[in-house]
Amino acid sequence: MKVLLVDDHPLVLSALQAVIQSVGHDTTVVGVDSAAGARAALRNEADFDLVLLDLALGDADGFDVLAEFRSTYPAVPVVVVSASDRTSDVIRAIDGGAMGFVPKKSSHAELQHALKLVMTGSMYVPPQMLGLPFGVGAGLGGRADGSGAVDTAAAPLGPAARAEPHQKVPSMKDIGLTPRQAEVLSLLLQGLPNKLIARQLNLSVETVKDHVAAVLRALGVSTRTQAVLAVSQMTQGQGAGFSWRPPGSGSAG
Repeated sequence: MKVLLVDDHPLVLSALQAVIQSVGHDTTVVGVDSAAGARAALRNEADFDLVLLDLALGDADGFDVLAEFRSTYPAVPVVVVSASDRTSDVIRAIDGGAMGFVPKKSSHAELQHALKLVMTGSMYVPPQMLGLPFGVGAGLGGRADGSGAVDTAAAPLGPAARAEPHQKVPSMKDIGLTPRQAEVLSLLLQGLPNKLIARQLNLSVETVKDHVAAVLRALGVSTRTQAVLAVSQMTQGQGAGFSWRPPGSGSAG
């Protein structure tokens, strides 16, 4: 596994490199301290398997860099590693296509677990950073027009967004997706747009839109970001983060 680590703090960069390299003997870490350095590394070396991206870079906004990398290198998953523990930042990162969000205060074991999940095609969000009930609807600040846009200036969700004790979070079995809808959800969780989902499943874009709409209705949400968080809420009882694939699939890729 070859990892590009982007962080402008020398001590953090060094510490993260050591942790990532301990994931496996065949792990190579290339560390850079700027968005410009990351662009050059990705341009010159085409074999990166993963990008770990800090949000607070000296020469660029981390969210802008995330959007740029997801657009330019859609096959390379990006995991945000940030000092922030704000729910709004988690939502914005996932909405921007990140395959995971790892707080810098996480333990070495948590970081290693997150990387292993992402490298198997799954997604990682720390359960303790969500605190969101299933079926929150527009409460996330997303739009119901399918754009998945998130209003990060919205009031913090916090305790007010937590489910009451009597509310039961449905399981994946409860929502009753068809096999095709489950496949669409699996690709949606990877941050793929409708065009790429259509290409992977050999469907028309209009058919994919219909499936996505059905999946959102089944989950009781109105945007893709909310769908990701709803699935995480349903599955986080299985352990930190979540790793879900449709029944009968070999991998999430």
